[in-house]
Amino acid sequence: MSNEGNGRDDRGSTAGGAPDRDNGQASSPGGSPLFSRRKFLAGTSLTAATSAVLEACKPAEAPGVSRKAVEVIGPSPIPISLQINGKPRTLSVEPRATLADALRVELGLTGTKVVCDRGACSACTVWLDGTPVCSCMTFALDAVGHAITTVEGLARGDKLHPVQQAFVECDAAQCGFCTPGMVMSCAALLQRNPSPTLDDVRTATSGNLCRCGTYPKVFEATLVAARRLGKGS
Repeated sequence: MSNEGNGRDDRGSTAGGAPDRDNGQASSPGGSPLFSRRKFLAGTSLTAATSAVLEACKPAEAPGVSRKAVEVIGPSPIPISLQINGKPRTLSVEPRATLADALRVELGLTGTKVVCDRGACSACTVWLDGTPVCSCMTFALDAVGHAITTVEGLARGDKLHPVQQAFVECDAAQCGFCTPGMVMSCAALLQRNPSPTLDDVRTATSGNLCRCGTYPKVFEATLVAARRLGKGS
């Protein structure tokens, strides 16, 4: 007896005589497959690939160093000691605090200016072991153990640094926000090159942004200071 209404006979064959196999698929009421071996294998492969990528992204551990041995500090303020302008200064800062904030807020050394606060203008330039750095992009904790020099530390008592003095005489400042950073960059140049050319000064201040446009006066003042230092004055 055959079931002519649905085109299927008692042997499980379709009307065309081909065996009816589901190929490992479960079907929805509408006849579309919900799950198949191919989908299963594809999903398994994707999971394995994702696990491999995540494993490769894990930070490598140094030989002999256990993660349990890493000291975690913060988020509360912690005491640190900074060597600033030749003197040790003790303060408490949060681990996220920048050197610029530590100098200005915690220690009152407001000669260092924060203008862009993202390392683009160099107004916050200080020296770290004699090298100019943007203090707004330097963590205070990273400055521990290094010699820090700010614009306040260039003068010797009432006697200004030759670059500071030349900036005053040559009228190299207008609004004044960029001036401390400019002075620090130019003084650092004279430290490593006592007889700079105009191009040397331009290169040394290429990262210092002056919105007032006093660059010609800054260049002039630096060359004047270099001549004075060359004469031993």
